[in-house]
Amino acid sequence: MLKTTFAAMLTVCLTAGAAAAAEIQPAVLYDLGGKFDKSFNEAAYTGAEKFKKEAGVDYRDFEIQNDAQREQALRNFARKGFSPIVAIGFTQATAVEKVAKEFPDLKFAIVDMVVDLPNVRSIVFKEQEGSWLVGVLAASASKSHKLGFVGGMDIPLIRKFACGYVGGAKAVDPKIEIYQNMTGTTGAAWNDPVKGGELAKSQIDRGADVIYHAAGGTGLGVLQAAADAGKLGIGVDSNQNHLHPGKVLTSMVKRVDVAVFDAFQDAKAGKWTGGVQVLGLKENGVGWALDDNNKGLITPAMKAAVEQAEKDILAGKIVVHDYMADKTCPY
Repeated sequence: MLKTTFAAMLTVCLTAGAAAAAEIQPAVLYDLGGKFDKSFNEAAYTGAEKFKKEAGVDYRDFEIQNDAQREQALRNFARKGFSPIVAIGFTQATAVEKVAKEFPDLKFAIVDMVVDLPNVRSIVFKEQEGSWLVGVLAASASKSHKLGFVGGMDIPLIRKFACGYVGGAKAVDPKIEIYQNMTGTTGAAWNDPVKGGELAKSQIDRGADVIYHAAGGTGLGVLQAAADAGKLGIGVDSNQNHLHPGKVLTSMVKRVDVAVFDAFQDAKAGKWTGGVQVLGLKENGVGWALDDNNKGLITPAMKAAVEQAEKDILAGKIVVHDYMADKTCPY
């Protein structure tokens, strides 16, 4: 009798354990440029891989090749019961809103846009704060008093990076010049390193000696052009210092990896919440990268200046303008 009871209990426990393990089937849908863009999408991949390693739970992912695949890929994940499904990039918003309404019992998350549904977590960042910090470093490092910025798709989100960068630079050097170029007006602007390189070269020809990019895969061409010309680049999203050691001044780190990891982990732990999450300096959502690849470029004075700027932002002494809230740049 005891053996029978124990066997029955064991069966119940094993079944319950299997059910619990099956409750979370995470998935990631990358934006154009793919998960190995060494920037925005790859940060999401890094977060998913960290969760897989630490939690022992696998995930599925998909790299779209065109805009038409967004909704199709999301619905395919949903039909198979994947949850949470994290969509990377503001351009996924329409598809997320439509599919999340169709599957109200599943959990969705989107990075860089707000979708106002109870089963959607919207994760946005204060990119302007991190960009201010790298602007401080850029102006401190510049010898020509001329900087560059190359954006990807010309949208308010990327103007938000640019405006913060200009503000930080001008806080150090009010007369500094900052050249700005956007790569294009379609999704292709995120994956055109040749065009990125050309825009960077044109800024270098005008005297820019430090160039910051917020352009996804296109930015790889920006960093290459800067390194080839003996100038300094600034990476974005992921830490890109290692791409050209000694030639990348720093990287504005945007912790998309944390956003993805937390979405998966919260779902696994039963702590999932929808609504809007805003990640800035205070939440360790943005920052600047210092490592062995760029430590020789950051002088003690530069480090002190950027650390002071960070303290001032956290204390509210510096309030960095949010271009998304007011589509002007006062700097």
